[in-house]
Amino acid sequence: MRLVLSPWIFGFVVFTAGPMLLSLYYSFTHYDLISSPRWIGLDNYRYMIGKLTLNGQPNQGDPYFGTAVRNTIWIIVVGLPLRIVFAIATAMLLTRPKRGVNGYRTLFFMPSMAPTVGASLVFVYLFNPVTGPINQFLGHLGINGPLWFFDPTWAKPALVVLGLWGIGDAIVLYLAGLLNVPRDLYEAISVEGANAWQRFRYVTFPMLTPVIFFTLIIGIIDGFQYFDQAYVSATTTGNGVGSPQNSLLFYSVWLYEQAFTYFHMGYAAAMAWILFIATMVLTAILLLTSRRWVHYGGGLS
Repeated sequence: MRLVLSPWIFGFVVFTAGPMLLSLYYSFTHYDLISSPRWIGLDNYRYMIGKLTLNGQPNQGDPYFGTAVRNTIWIIVVGLPLRIVFAIATAMLLTRPKRGVNGYRTLFFMPSMAPTVGASLVFVYLFNPVTGPINQFLGHLGINGPLWFFDPTWAKPALVVLGLWGIGDAIVLYLAGLLNVPRDLYEAISVEGANAWQRFRYVTFPMLTPVIFFTLIIGIIDGFQYFDQAYVSATTTGNGVGSPQNSLLFYSVWLYEQAFTYFHMGYAAAMAWILFIATMVLTAILLLTSRRWVHYGGGLS
């Protein structure tokens, strides 16, 4: 047994556990890839929250850390519920028997297979305020389209639209969940005179809670690591990372900048560990509260 597990154990120690412990050590050091790591204790974490004192004077800390955290929370709080709602609604439409339903399901799933970088470039073109087809179409309707990725008010909503375009993976999950709901439950509640909303509220939604629970956890993890779409959208428009006005400066983007633009590897390691802890805490909260609302086969989890 040990011989069989040894390749996995070796890979885990060398490529996972080892780098994690090394990054934990770096988070307590000043390290720039050139000079040797210098132990500074909790200074990276103090600088992160603005509680660092240098030469007897209070330091304001990282000026962009709070902005990155707020933007990341926004994309999770706004984007994730919309993703779930749109995926459920689309999956319900695709469960209705009709000719060519398999073709429709394939078409809805295909966008999720597109590389995020390529999809982001396409949406930067579509949302171009001057030459983009979306604003040109709105202009034909007499509507002045927003500046999208050039406007801090509309930049994050544009990313949400991009995310909703690629919800094919979630649609497949909810479609499987809907097809797994026993038909006799709908027949029983219909006999009682239930309308469409009551059928969804008391049958469909409870039976979908395991899938919702799964997509919530995956969505939160992905939200904390939101990077490709924001980085490509900001840099392609020519305004720089996080632009306009840092509205697209997400936590992972700022972590990347600290590590690979400013070479603050120690501080980037500290940010990575805060990200890891936040993800684990929220996942644990979801797991602990799931017993109250997640139903499996007619019972609670």
